[in-house]
Amino acid sequence: MNSIFEDTSTAFKLKSDSELERAYFLFKLIANQPLVKIGTAVTNFAINAKLPVEGLIRATVFDHFCGGVNEQDCLPIIDKMFEAKVCSILDYSVEGKQIENQLDSALSKILGVLDFVKEKDAIPFAVFKPSAFGRFELFEKVSSNQELMQLEKEEWSRVINRYDKVCKKAYDLDVALLIDAEESWIQDAADELAYEMMRKYNKVKPVVFNTAQMYRWDRLNYLEKISGLAKKEGFKVGIKVVRGAYMEKENDRADEMGYKRPICETKNATDVNFDEAVVYMLDNLDVFTIFSGTHNEMSCYKLMDQMKQRQIPNNSDSIWFGQLFGMSDHISFNLASKGYNVSKYLPYGPVRDVMPYLIRRAEENTSVAGQTSRELDLLKREKVRRKI
Repeated sequence: MNSIFEDTSTAFKLKSDSELERAYFLFKLIANQPLVKIGTAVTNFAINAKLPVEGLIRATVFDHFCGGVNEQDCLPIIDKMFEAKVCSILDYSVEGKQIENQLDSALSKILGVLDFVKEKDAIPFAVFKPSAFGRFELFEKVSSNQELMQLEKEEWSRVINRYDKVCKKAYDLDVALLIDAEESWIQDAADELAYEMMRKYNKVKPVVFNTAQMYRWDRLNYLEKISGLAKKEGFKVGIKVVRGAYMEKENDRADEMGYKRPICETKNATDVNFDEAVVYMLDNLDVFTIFSGTHNEMSCYKLMDQMKQRQIPNNSDSIWFGQLFGMSDHISFNLASKGYNVSKYLPYGPVRDVMPYLIRRAEENTSVAGQTSRELDLLKREKVRRKI
């Protein structure tokens, strides 16, 4: 397989010289862990103190990692990327709430996004997070099979109803719907809801997609289980496969509460687990549609190689690649240039409300040194190529 991800002219062709310089500057900052910690503290203070910093944030980190403050604001970026054959996934990245009217507001937001998505070929998926539709503690109680009080039973019924409303609308509009993953101790309840929605709305093709975090050593077992149910009961399975997002929190909780860590012991074990999950789904492509959400180049190459060996067309409806906006453009745009299906997660929302998401992005990039150094190397090479 040719090293297509080395092509920086394709990777950064949508970036102006000033945007390229900004990206280089941001990743240089992110590479410096003490600076990230200081910047996070200062930003949180400024936001909480209601200091007028939104303009500065918007001009730097927000515009690099986010599409805009609302759906209409995102349209120029969506259209621009689609011209380069890269689709978008609108991700309303405001932190989940805990009270009923806020949960209902989250439902209304996603229902509105579905209408917006239906009108744009450039947006093939909508997305929501389980904890946007129900209290975290309620998901935790259901996941651990604790008996619910009567009021909690009524509350859980409302969670199920929110799920059903959004999945039914996605089905009626023929829009694919990704359900993001949560922490392991609430994921069982989320998995069960996703299963019920797939049984109901994935009879003909996958409308509802669940997410499998493959840094968990038990997720291949989950894929085998859901595959068996799908074949027995006659429905399709959409899976967004990712490495994972809550490693430190997961391990800390396991150590504190004295149960086996749910996370693979090594990075290499996670990589193997991820690639084995993809191969398993390819072996059962009559059931699965795969959304490979990864910034790992080797996993992308392996999936591309598997597709070639199996004579699966690059643009097969059964396989998508996905990355986050503002990261791994060398993967996204080079894959798209070769005819593969690619979507970028495009976070958006009011600047202040999206700050927790942006801070996590910076912290995650800091902890994955190889990712940040790779971004910097490619940006530097493109600057040299352009003689900036």
